[in-house]
Amino acid sequence: MSGVGEILKAVGAFGPFQKRLVLLTVLPCLSMAFHQFCQLFMVVDVPHHCNTSWILAIDPSLTEEEQLNLTLPRDADGEYDECSMYSPVDWNLSSIVAYGLNTTEKCRNGWVYPSTQPPSLLTEFDLVCDRKDLNGISQSFYMLGLFLGSMIFGPLSDRIGRRPVILISILIQGFFGVGIAFVPHFYVFMAFRCVVGASVSGITMTILSLATEWVGVSARPKAVLFSHCCFAIGQMILAGLSYGIRNWRLLEIAGSAPIFVVFFYIWVLPESARWLVTKGKIEEAKKVLQKAASVNKSTIPAELLEQLKPEKKTKSGNILDLFRKKHLRNLTLIMSCIWFADSLVYYGLSLNVTNFGLDIYLTQLAFGAVEIPARIGCIFALQWFGRKKTQGVFLLLSGLMCLIITGIPEDQLVVTTVLAIIGKFTATASFSTSYVYSAELFPTVVRQTGVGLCSMAARAAGILAPLIHLLDQYHHAIPIAIYGSAPVVGGLLCYLLPETRGVDLPDDTRAHSHSSAEICENANRSSENGCVKEKDGGQDNEFTKTTYF
Repeated sequence: MSGVGEILKAVGAFGPFQKRLVLLTVLPCLSMAFHQFCQLFMVVDVPHHCNTSWILAIDPSLTEEEQLNLTLPRDADGEYDECSMYSPVDWNLSSIVAYGLNTTEKCRNGWVYPSTQPPSLLTEFDLVCDRKDLNGISQSFYMLGLFLGSMIFGPLSDRIGRRPVILISILIQGFFGVGIAFVPHFYVFMAFRCVVGASVSGITMTILSLATEWVGVSARPKAVLFSHCCFAIGQMILAGLSYGIRNWRLLEIAGSAPIFVVFFYIWVLPESARWLVTKGKIEEAKKVLQKAASVNKSTIPAELLEQLKPEKKTKSGNILDLFRKKHLRNLTLIMSCIWFADSLVYYGLSLNVTNFGLDIYLTQLAFGAVEIPARIGCIFALQWFGRKKTQGVFLLLSGLMCLIITGIPEDQLVVTTVLAIIGKFTATASFSTSYVYSAELFPTVVRQTGVGLCSMAARAAGILAPLIHLLDQYHHAIPIAIYGSAPVVGGLLCYLLPETRGVDLPDDTRAHSHSSAEICENANRSSENGCVKEKDGGQDNEFTKTTYF
């Protein structure tokens, strides 16, 4: 493809048109933050015990304390056991009092919860005792939805365009998000959460590509990471919203319904000019570029528009294209590992907000607040140190924080929480870097497919994160040790990647990032900036060398 980059420079790298486009990502990002972590506040642990109302048939005059004392065993701390009861008998009350009950069994007729407790997933669907693991499994089902969304919406966006995929994803998220508040069974809840997860994945990836393809090189990190900061603000809003609304169904409606406001996107959301050109839709591309220039109060030289022609008819990229050429295959495998490590440590910390011992709402507020400086600081780190160094250092630090936590005594709640917040900071910065880095590494014709494949790896880690946490029943340090080991390995893999700072986006798979970078390094080993420009069909293609620590 030729001419798109030059025309976008004439349009403006980050004018009013691009700023308006970035602002359109605010509400979807707030909504995504809600769906990502809302379940943490819908399963608040409360005291409970087996339903032993059978004894009231023998003597209805028993007080609650008398009933529990006769029908429930006590644990080692002298408290009533939450998950077992004495087996019912057909004796009279005097015999039960005289001889006592000795045979125990699991809860037969459900559980009893405090009458003052607002409805929650835990109390409504009995997510306690043998059913306790269903909460973690349902979180994995949501992550499975993110995985399926990556697999479906990534290639679909490369085929039908960025704009329609965003609109479809918003529609799905709105209807199924509100629908969750009316589900009658927990398994229906899990299915609806899976669908919402798929829509969240579609919005996340496609907004990334749309913003990246409209914004100039210098402002690209700012545009992408602005939406990530909105995601962090969404987490903070979730802490306040869940604190004020304790009924889980009302909380679901309050967090899901606002997405319907963005239906006006159908009139204002532009299509990617780069994507239009790759599909041979030159006239449509010219119209949207001229509209962008008009909003930015700039003009596009007529000769540039005339040069806007595809070099040849292009077909939609697919996953196989990422593995046919060595340089793309290496990029894909390494970036998939990095995304997997990013996701595992990020969700490993985020989904365990209830297990750090401090107030869940304050911890969530801190977790959301720390993401804002992490994402803003990431912008400067990307510009000062480049993509590769930033990615590697943040990954290594997030892993080290988790590994340090494994050596902290369980009663040191404040120390553990502080280390977790630092780990969340570095994991967030690393995740943000992955989005920018991946979008710059993959060519336009397979960019969404490549990012989608990396996102699939991240979602696979997201599916595993809640399940790995179930291992804490064997030892509390096992999950956090696993969360910490993966990013350390991922951080080391970063240094096999090329640097993309200041490089224009590649449009086709012939841009050999690795090989060109290596040529640049060999030819400019003593050069200060380490860059060369090569002529290719009259266009300057700038490559940045691969550097190593």
